[in-house]
Amino acid sequence: MKRTHLPLNGLRVLDAAARHLSFTRAADELAVTPAAVGQQIRALEDTLGTVLFRRTTRGLELTPEAEAGLEALRHGFLCFEDAVRAMQAGQSSKVLTIAAPRDLTARWLSARLVELAAQDPELRFHLVPADEAIDFTEANLDVAIRLMVDKGEHEGARIGSSSFCKVASPTGDAERWIAWPGHAAPEPVLRVADAGLAIEAAIAGLGRALVPELLARREIESGALRLLGETVDQGLSYWVFAPTPQWRQAKVRRLVEHLGG
Repeated sequence: MKRTHLPLNGLRVLDAAARHLSFTRAADELAVTPAAVGQQIRALEDTLGTVLFRRTTRGLELTPEAEAGLEALRHGFLCFEDAVRAMQAGQSSKVLTIAAPRDLTARWLSARLVELAAQDPELRFHLVPADEAIDFTEANLDVAIRLMVDKGEHEGARIGSSSFCKVASPTGDAERWIAWPGHAAPEPVLRVADAGLAIEAAIAGLGRALVPELLARREIESGALRLLGETVDQGLSYWVFAPTPQWRQAKVRRLVEHLGG
């Protein structure tokens, strides 16, 4: 059933004017002019088809029609306030639902979440895989992270850089390529599902891989992998992104800041 259009501004003015029985005092409460209050009341009377106030020698008086609706009107405003408080309660939630690639989660993100949780022990994380299609309207997601060219239609921030590096085991095969969806290497010795698996295969000595420097940094620093030449810009970066309502949440802003986005 189609809902009746509610003239909410006029109803708010009616509530204030009825409490004060004065357009001037209602205007002070609402931070508008008395003329604006009078204009809103006249417009509301036109919409409702009834007179709401009468001026008498004793001052402003409510008509019986206005009095008949005041109790329900004020109860309605209390319900609106309850609804707003309920919707704002999500801002205080300590649970962050994050969609992220499995390899990024294992090799980089989890350690950053541990650091963030150490700053606020009440934080809780729900991690889900970042599938091909991320639908914020159907999934209960706060934020997503993907390897992309840019943030797309949503609000977003880049994590790290777009630098990719060629890596191989210090003692293994450094001639043949390991391919994954982010780098379609020519005639690869092995094809894997993501950059994390390509890194593992390179560590095992199966060949060389071109992977995001962000994911391979730990193994390069530990000596498990060696760099082959300079880093290259592949035009792909990890982006953290979300629709505007989620992006404005304090917990999401804190996460993005911590991840260096």
